[in-house]
Amino acid sequence: MEVGEDSSKIPSDERCNAVKPSDLKVAAERTTAAEARRPTWSGRLDFVLASVGYAVGLGNVWRFPYLCYSSGGGAFMIPYLIMMVLCGFPLLFMEYTIGQYTRLGPVHAFAKMCPLFKGVGLATVVIAFVFSTYYSVLMAWALYYLFNSFGATLPWTSCNNTWNDVGNCSSGFQGNNTHVQSASQQFFDHRLLERTNGISEAGGIRWELFGLLMVTWVIVYFCIFKGVQSTGKVVYFTAIFPYFILFALLINNVQLPGAKIGILYFVTPVWSKLFEVKVWVNAAAQVFNSIGVGFGSMVTMASYNKFNNNILRDALIVTVTNSLTSILAGFVIFSAIGYMSHIHNLPVENIATDGPGLVFVVYPEVLSTMPAFQLWAVLFFFMLLLLGLDSQFATAEVAVTFIKDEFGPQVMRFLKREELLTLVVCIVYLLLGIPHITQGGIYMFQLMDQYAAVVSLMFLAFFEVAAVCWVFGVSRISLMIERMLGKAPNIYFRLCWKFFSPVLVLLILISSIAQYSSTKYEKFIYPLWAELVGVGVALVIIVWIPLGAIQEIYNNKGSLLQRLKTASTPTIDLDAEDWLPEKQNLDNPASETLLTSVA
Repeated sequence: MEVGEDSSKIPSDERCNAVKPSDLKVAAERTTAAEARRPTWSGRLDFVLASVGYAVGLGNVWRFPYLCYSSGGGAFMIPYLIMMVLCGFPLLFMEYTIGQYTRLGPVHAFAKMCPLFKGVGLATVVIAFVFSTYYSVLMAWALYYLFNSFGATLPWTSCNNTWNDVGNCSSGFQGNNTHVQSASQQFFDHRLLERTNGISEAGGIRWELFGLLMVTWVIVYFCIFKGVQSTGKVVYFTAIFPYFILFALLINNVQLPGAKIGILYFVTPVWSKLFEVKVWVNAAAQVFNSIGVGFGSMVTMASYNKFNNNILRDALIVTVTNSLTSILAGFVIFSAIGYMSHIHNLPVENIATDGPGLVFVVYPEVLSTMPAFQLWAVLFFFMLLLLGLDSQFATAEVAVTFIKDEFGPQVMRFLKREELLTLVVCIVYLLLGIPHITQGGIYMFQLMDQYAAVVSLMFLAFFEVAAVCWVFGVSRISLMIERMLGKAPNIYFRLCWKFFSPVLVLLILISSIAQYSSTKYEKFIYPLWAELVGVGVALVIIVWIPLGAIQEIYNNKGSLLQRLKTASTPTIDLDAEDWLPEKQNLDNPASETLLTSVA
């Protein structure tokens, strides 16, 4: 119940009976047969580190620094922090609540909370699935650079290689405003990608990258094959160690000549940018992509929590850590870019670039000019690998959890062991990643990232927020939180869920549509048919929302108004009496043991 709200405002079937603290204690520690079958994190820190690892990814290293630089420098922090406070933090807390209370993946959780929008849950699984198919390619690239960092010289520093176009190559860095390519750019284009001239030229499979992509999924498999029991152990290393590397790089970079120039470009406010709608849209998109709201991963991970886990504390830790990591990465990247600006006598704006090019073209060039370059190159690309793996664990787990929740008994009769199910899922991901490791794969990668991680995510985020905050209702969310934490959420969260978050997400969605521009990669403009493919990808993700609503309305009985009312009524159990000791199933030995121990 909302603080200060009359209980009569909540329908009688949801009204909470007087619950004593002792009853809440038993409720919070309940163990039913269904719960006993679902594994939980070994410790609270496991869940926090897994969430931090998922939220803090490659986007913090390349997307945030460039957005901050190109969207007003220090001024960009204002819309970014506003979006984080009004959308990111409260919506992360909301997703944690859904997962922990229902102990279900996003598909079944949304079906119980709001049958009319049950398609939202399926859409989150699809977007996580699509995201994983191309995101894993980034880790294959990181592995490629990592293995090439152990030689006596770094191969992207010279124009005297078989893959170089010598007449168009410069061993130095020429910047963005020139037709001459750097050796680092040619290594990325001609050696790593063997890039074709456009998306129409798919070319052959890059077998080296296929092998590395396979290695990536082997690593992911052995980290998640035991579910949260194995993931919870791995994240102690994969989520923490990148921070040691980031701080080491920062300490090294700020001592380089010209570092101050890059840092000033990164943080100097350009206040006029605050009046551009695009800057606010960029801030919101960065918050959603970085925190991971809308992908179903946070709901999935929280579903393995114990019922009384303090998710408010966890959401705050993840949000603050994510934002501070983005800022830290910005200082690391732009101190290095300032150094590049100094040694090549180029303006910073001629060096900074968006997307993968920042960490696979510009930064490798920076590393090659540093003292002890081999050490820093190995550490940097190892850090990229760890950042990518953490995010991949969570998105891969969404598909595994969905299959277990939806088809568990049937699948287990065939596969016998959950480890085999995880193996099948990883193999499917590997095969679907093949289009991105062809010679024209970079164009497909850019197209998928534009339509899956930006366009469809904004649609999905709005319908998720609308379903939970407006249809399911803030009162019910508050009641769920009170059951788990013993205290209802304060006015800040209730205002965000009821007004600020839905309205802001809607405005961002409308602005994104109004400011739509054709997809491009560097100077290549995508043809119409490719744009239609991108639209098709977005539709494959969001079409489940209207289809789920149509099916639910069709299956109900009565007039259209009655069908809509039934479809909007949650089926999740919010009856307080089922949580009290006398309502527990004492025939269940696990319940009896629990009640005895609590007493």
